Amino acid sequence: MEEDGTKATELFSRGYSFTYDDVIFHPHYIDFPTDAVSLSTRFTRNIRLSIPCVASPMDTVSEAYMAASMAALGGIAIVHSNCTPSQQASIIRAAKSLRLPITPSVSFVSPEDALPASYGRYVFITESGGLPSKLLGYISSSDCDGLRDKQVKLIDYKRDCKTVEYVPWNYDLGKIEGIFEEKKCDFVALERDGEVVNVVMKEDVVRLKGYPKLGAGTVGADGEWMVGAAIGTRESDKKRLEHLVKAGANVIVLDSSQGNSIYQIEMIKFIKKTYPQLDVIGGNVVTMAQAHNLIQAGVDGLRVGMGSGSICTTQEVCAVGRGQATAVYKVSLIAAQHGVPVIADGGISNSGHIVKALALGASTVMMGSFLAGSTEAPGAYEYKNGQRVKEYRGMGSLEAMTKGSDQRYLGDTAKLKIAQGVVGAVADKGSVLKFIPYTMQAVKQGFQDLGASSLPSAHELLKSGTLRLEVRTGAAQAEGGIHGLVSYEKKSF
Repeated sequence: MEEDGTKATELFSRGYSFTYDDVIFHPHYIDFPTDAVSLSTRFTRNIRLSIPCVASPMDTVSEAYMAASMAALGGIAIVHSNCTPSQQASIIRAAKSLRLPITPSVSFVSPEDALPASYGRYVFITESGGLPSKLLGYISSSDCDGLRDKQVKLIDYKRDCKTVEYVPWNYDLGKIEGIFEEKKCDFVALERDGEVVNVVMKEDVVRLKGYPKLGAGTVGADGEWMVGAAIGTRESDKKRLEHLVKAGANVIVLDSSQGNSIYQIEMIKFIKKTYPQLDVIGGNVVTMAQAHNLIQAGVDGLRVGMGSGSICTTQEVCAVGRGQATAVYKVSLIAAQHGVPVIADGGISNSGHIVKALALGASTVMMGSFLAGSTEAPGAYEYKNGQRVKEYRGMGSLEAMTKGSDQRYLGDTAKLKIAQGVVGAVADKGSVLKFIPYTMQAVKQGFQDLGASSLPSAHELLKSGTLRLEVRTGAAQAEGGIHGLVSYEKKSF
């Protein structure tokens, strides 16, 4: 019988640069239920995840609350380096202290600050103006509303901390619920080593219980959340690395738009020699030759993608890069020969893209825009054209470069700065604790349709030629999406 479709080896040898939307998998035989699909995977040679999701090291995506939430879900986040080494280390320590992955619904200010433009039921005054920090006092929203002069220092009107209920940072949900019932309080302050690491409201607990049940979290040998950190390849990054290791970083990502460089190779060798137990992820790469060089240098994972992100302009500015489907497939071929996991970085807009990336050989997907705009992403919400949004920017944007990200593009010594990214806004998505579990269920359904009950199974089906693909025309892509309606409301769950 004549077979439909094309083997991956044939499709990706035609000299075309394919994106995820360009290709489509044919369904295979199903002999297992959706719940039998396992998405457990390797992030690096030595780190396993329960779900194949990684938060990108971007300053509008990955800080403490994202890192704690992704770890609680079974994934991991990479804390960005667009800050001082001490600030990055502090973010890592804060993430590891957030045993309950709750993003505060209250506001924080420093002793010198006036009333913020927007605030929740309480405004807390801390030494640093954020968390973790020593708590100096708090003010209720009714107190704030009563202040005639909005420019006064809130510290002069604070309530005493003696009324605050402090609990250990590692209390679980049940113990905190018990405190609320016993003390009849509105909030509790979670404390570690003399500092408050989080403030949890009663309604925050109710909200967390309403999300899908969390599975096995990504926990290190020390019993704390596993958190990754990004660094560059400059000499100064060796000192940054020291700060991050002391803070407990579990994996290091060398953050570069083009990773096939002498600078990265030398940094990989330095890290493996200085911290032999620390896994290092190299990249970004899009070709087999690039990947081979970093594998020979000793990487424990490869980050794949160049110019495929929604806010990245590298391909149009520099005329280099590759379609993400082709890049993931090609790099995965050589990476698999050396037992090095591949992280598909960029181009993820929906669950189908995740299925394609994983089926084409990746072990995990790294996401920026998919997670931006969530409750856990850094930044405050604002309204644009009546829609609640958060800022999202590429690390190659001029705005991000002014804070130091230009070294990612090997441009920190250049007099003239050339942007390889833009600044935009992303709609409010709600909490990752809610939409990531639903997304993973959709990915499981996609794997069931492929006849693959696990990532290794999908990789083997692709390698054997059992999984077949086709290229989609523009009309086929339009047909595969929503069309022919006067109006509609799209809900994924």
